[in-house]
Amino acid sequence: MSYGTYAEYKCIPEDGALATIPVNLKYEEAAAIPNGALTALPFLRDKGNIQRGQKVLINGASGTVGAAAVQISKYYEAEVTGVCSTTNLGLVRSLGADKVIDYTQEDFTKDGQTYAVIFDAVGKSSFSCCKDSLQPGGIYLTTVPSLSTLLQMFWTSLWGNKKVRFAATGLRSANKKAKDLVFMKKLIEAGEFHPVIDRRYPLEKIAEAHRYVETGRKKGDVVITIE
Repeated sequence: MSYGTYAEYKCIPEDGALATIPVNLKYEEAAAIPNGALTALPFLRDKGNIQRGQKVLINGASGTVGAAAVQISKYYEAEVTGVCSTTNLGLVRSLGADKVIDYTQEDFTKDGQTYAVIFDAVGKSSFSCCKDSLQPGGIYLTTVPSLSTLLQMFWTSLWGNKKVRFAATGLRSANKKAKDLVFMKKLIEAGEFHPVIDRRYPLEKIAEAHRYVETGRKKGDVVITIE
């Protein structure tokens, strides 16, 4: 868990969070997999207990985590609603979403629909706002916990049948991450999961890449390529 640099090579323990690249991906495509997939998978599978036929809503469905969450939810045969901006409706549909909501035109918390799982992949909603959109026994998941969210997580663990859950996915053990990478490799090689890459930048344009990401308008991932 060290940050602050880009490098062509990095030393990692042989029992670290490693898996061989799927045979049908290039290096830059493989680089786009772990961040989104290793966040979305444990949230949906472990915290959300996603099941076949459930109605699942992904808020921020066109981002790194959201794009992975849509595809993983479809793998588990859920009925998926994706929430995104106007320009990303086509992308989210192409990822397999059964329904897409343009948040600039419609508020999903006010349309009367309810879901077994609401996964906020961008931290733009709250349990209080989404509670009425959860089915009895429903679960609200968020990747960006606030103090109020953590308090609600504790409160709902004791009372009520609608739950708030959060997972510190980056702090999981290397062994768990490695197992999930192998799981994702199988999905990718079976054609059930695809990387979503918005833009590719050479290393010498790293500052430009960061500026683009910071606009908040990227779709899926931005990848740095090294010749």
